[in-house]
Amino acid sequence: MTAIDVANGPMTEPVDLTNCDREPIHLISAIQPMGFLIAVSTDWLISRVSANAPDFLGRTADTLLGTSLRDVLAVEAVHTLRNRLAILRGRDAVERAFGVQLVGDGGRFDLAVHMSNGEVVIEAEPSEAAGDFNPSATVQSMLGRLNRLTDLGSLLSEAARQVRALTGHDRVMIYRFHPDGSGEVVAERVRTGLEPFLGLRYPASDIPRQARALLERNVVRVVADIEAVPTAVVPQLGATGAPLDLSMSTLRAHSAMHVEYLKNMGVRATLTISLLRGGRLWGLISCHDSTPRPVSYERRTAAELFAQVLSLLIDAREREAISDYEQRTRNLHDSLMAAIVENGSTAANLAVMADRISEIVACDGMAIRIGDETVLTGSTPTLEHMAGLTRFLDQSAASQVLAVHDLGKIHPPARDYADRAAGMLAIPVSRTPRDYLIFFRREIAQSVTWAGDPAKPVEAGPNGIRLTPRKSFEAWREIIRGQSAVWTEPELRAADALRVTVLEVVLRLTGLADHERELASQRQDLLIAELNHRVRNILGLIRGLISQSKGGATNVESFAATIGGRIQALARAHDQITESNWGPRPLEGLIANETAAYVGGGAPRVRVDGPRVLLEPQAFATMALVLHEMVTNAAKYGALSDRSGRVVVEWTLVDGDLVIIWREMGGPSVQVPTRRGFGSTIIERSVPHDLQGEASIQYPLNGVVARFVVPSRFVDYEGDRPPIAAIQPAPADVLHLSGCVLLVEDSMIIALDAEEMLLSLGAERVVTASGVYEAMRSLDHETPTFALLDVNLGSEMSFPVADRLRQMGVPYMFATGYGDEIKLPPGHRDCAVVKKPYSSESIAAAAHAMLG
Repeated sequence: MTAIDVANGPMTEPVDLTNCDREPIHLISAIQPMGFLIAVSTDWLISRVSANAPDFLGRTADTLLGTSLRDVLAVEAVHTLRNRLAILRGRDAVERAFGVQLVGDGGRFDLAVHMSNGEVVIEAEPSEAAGDFNPSATVQSMLGRLNRLTDLGSLLSEAARQVRALTGHDRVMIYRFHPDGSGEVVAERVRTGLEPFLGLRYPASDIPRQARALLERNVVRVVADIEAVPTAVVPQLGATGAPLDLSMSTLRAHSAMHVEYLKNMGVRATLTISLLRGGRLWGLISCHDSTPRPVSYERRTAAELFAQVLSLLIDAREREAISDYEQRTRNLHDSLMAAIVENGSTAANLAVMADRISEIVACDGMAIRIGDETVLTGSTPTLEHMAGLTRFLDQSAASQVLAVHDLGKIHPPARDYADRAAGMLAIPVSRTPRDYLIFFRREIAQSVTWAGDPAKPVEAGPNGIRLTPRKSFEAWREIIRGQSAVWTEPELRAADALRVTVLEVVLRLTGLADHERELASQRQDLLIAELNHRVRNILGLIRGLISQSKGGATNVESFAATIGGRIQALARAHDQITESNWGPRPLEGLIANETAAYVGGGAPRVRVDGPRVLLEPQAFATMALVLHEMVTNAAKYGALSDRSGRVVVEWTLVDGDLVIIWREMGGPSVQVPTRRGFGSTIIERSVPHDLQGEASIQYPLNGVVARFVVPSRFVDYEGDRPPIAAIQPAPADVLHLSGCVLLVEDSMIIALDAEEMLLSLGAERVVTASGVYEAMRSLDHETPTFALLDVNLGSEMSFPVADRLRQMGVPYMFATGYGDEIKLPPGHRDCAVVKKPYSSESIAAAAHAMLG
């Protein structure tokens, strides 16, 4: 079969799936139109632009090419780009900047910067509109729900739920690769009404080799709308005559084959995030939507960070399972070794121990050949067949373990006895190729459900025969024969350990599991340390915290506790700031939060005194880190480390500047620290560096004394405020939900918490919608028993959903952060309203008041 080229006639290259493997998808010379691209030389002259760049920059492509970037973009934007370029490290490094104003009074953009064959490639996308999305708090909340799950299946299912909440796609799948390159959907979260793909297999050809290689380098790929026409990069060929390599591009257009594949699936938008284990593809997070679904670069970066930590958790869970298995095999080795020492390693003696040996490597039968003696036990080939098999083994790698799950493929005579021995694990147990322990596994007729028939890669079209993606993705079942269960990596290691045990009698394989765990720990530390500024400025700060804190940690646990505490301090500060719409917050509340979180029952031992002052957000976040370190140090080493010590925090205003004095007393004798860790750096340098203030700390014997001066521009008077009345919780039995509950909430973090609250109140299932359209679609498929509606959904209000629920006779209530200022439409003024932040108790109380 040959392909037909319309211009030049028949092509000699055969049409098969390797054509896709050779497609240069990184040299596609076009990007998606949701953003634009500029490439500059090392002297910052523009060498290429995307054809749509004039739409964003107000200049024609001809006037842009050859112009200095400094003459096109704002000074601050160029400064930001230079800073990002200065910290690029490695061939595949990509630096990010968010919310950058590129020109004059234009909008703000998220930027990605990387190097491509000597050119600086800058890609820009419009920033996500300002709202409640907070990258650090989002990722922290998502990871918090994963850390408590020990089962891999539950972990992946929850991860799919979290990503769907983050991106809003109709379908989110966790896709795991098999050894043969095919993949299987092992976890899924899907919109109500869509057919599930869970359990479906996809052939290896669906993701060509070069696409897999790119997924290991550039781990996030997005298609906002497959119907959008790509915009070309001009000029197509650079000064060297080569197209621009877009391997690390965030906006790179997709090949026509991939676009057609998505159209055949009925998919309009996708987001794919790689899951790597040991630097190689373990699987993918694959998000699909039937409508255009733009996901901002900032939100994609948050998803990328989440996926990287998820990869670490997957690696940890799998290694824990391997470690458990290897511990069991080591215990069996101990008893087996003693028996071999006592009885000798003849074929007959080993056959007596066959049951114990098969506990190390699960099998259906064994053949033991020592010298001229062969003993068979269980389901095996005949002695006649064994003679031919051992000759084959003698001609193969005699000193290595040989494992196959389809023996007939490498030794055709084995097809005659595949029903008894389709898979083989051969262990040489002598230094010459003649003695073996051979494990056999029976044939397992596997029923594999593919997503469509994978054997239909070509079709005849108007221009001749061409390679085309399949059009049907309906479940297609294939029966595979002649194969056994695959020998796993832990089983192969156990087999090799058994080989050494038998070969050397008393020689044991020691330290393997410890070495494996140490490698995993080192990889985890390295990856965590290298997660550099992933989302906006706050994640840049987190990168600094990780990098600086690891030096003082003695083990992984102390490192995790230290960095977790510091990030939590920032999260608490951010929560307080956002409560006032990013306005000033009271210093006293910050101190109360930090002492309550880290001293617990000892919090009353911290006395505060000073005028009621407010700190601007920048100063509030900085002081949150500083006070967190002070409280942590006091609880570990200072006045709060025993039962008698106490802390006094006093502040006053001096010429408008805020002077804060921290005094510890009554605790153990103070010892001057002999080294300065990152915590000391935060205490001594954060206020001077970030706020241009002052900081000093002294270590008198009777208690630490610290002084901080916050400049007046960050300080304001709090003024008089009426006290905020706490919501009184309803009795536990006043509300019992049942069945399906509808939750309409545009904030992912709030939605996840609210879902857990509703489940705790008796709901059997919670359907979450982030907007009116999605909620209406859900109501078309299912009638809930109760609904909780966020009033403000960003660009729209939830009242149309309330109207529909009232028509259906479904009870509902509103949730809002507006407090008492909210004005409900006339038809809904009798409806209960719960104020944010709410709890299961406040939901129950409000519902009880409404329903009686």
